[in-house]
Amino acid sequence: MRADDKTPPPAVEFDRVSFAFDDHVILRDVSFTVQKGTMSILLGESGVGKSIALKLILGLLRPDGGAIRVNGERVDTMSEQELMRVRADIGMVFQELALFDSLTVAENVGYRLSEEMRLPAEEVQARVEDVLGFIGLGEFIDRMPSELSGGQRRRVAIARAMASRPSLILFDDPTTGLDPIIASTVDDEIVKLRDLERLTSVFVTQQIRDAFYIGTHHAVRKDGRIEIIDTDEKGIAPAEFMLLYEGQIHFRGTAAELMASQDTYLREFLYMTLPPW
Repeated sequence: MRADDKTPPPAVEFDRVSFAFDDHVILRDVSFTVQKGTMSILLGESGVGKSIALKLILGLLRPDGGAIRVNGERVDTMSEQELMRVRADIGMVFQELALFDSLTVAENVGYRLSEEMRLPAEEVQARVEDVLGFIGLGEFIDRMPSELSGGQRRRVAIARAMASRPSLILFDDPTTGLDPIIASTVDDEIVKLRDLERLTSVFVTQQIRDAFYIGTHHAVRKDGRIEIIDTDEKGIAPAEFMLLYEGQIHFRGTAAELMASQDTYLREFLYMTLPPW
């Protein structure tokens, strides 16, 4: 970036990234950017490399070729100590949730704040109450994870990811295994987080219904309440869709553009999953 160029760098940038397990190529010269304040929804079949992309962003895996930048910093050449600094500004919602069973909801949500950031106890408590209130779980602050439903545990995981106020959140298929009604409550929290907290996010999923819901709905504050509105008919595109296929980005565009595509593979991929549901 030039000294006189005040345009901020992308939150995430893949520049001709390749990755393989031995002879099994996962990604081949993949390039894309995620601009700050936006959401990218990464779709694809199981095993196509969606979760691999998140691990590459975090520096948990190293690419075989190309460059990966997070907020303008090249992470694929960083040392582990340097990566810890970058990861401190990233929230991660794991598919497996990774909640601590022996800790309360409050202790899970505040874990990074107290154990890694060493914030004062009263500051941790205030932030925990704030984020749990935001996702509608304030009354569950002293519960154990085993006392919560599957959807509530997913929302606790989201609260934990946002507690440290990261600039970027990565979602790894957070609605897998949930029934549609419970999944919709998690979808709403993700929409609220994106639109009201203005966080940059990468949402990886193979749950087409959830992806389309998140990509066509928007959260707004109205008369002191939060409403989730359908933006599909208003020309608003809350998220960009990307689809991985055979190691490359096969499609990139809005939900409307994805729906309108006549590409043979896209039609096959979306078959029997397209709205209306």
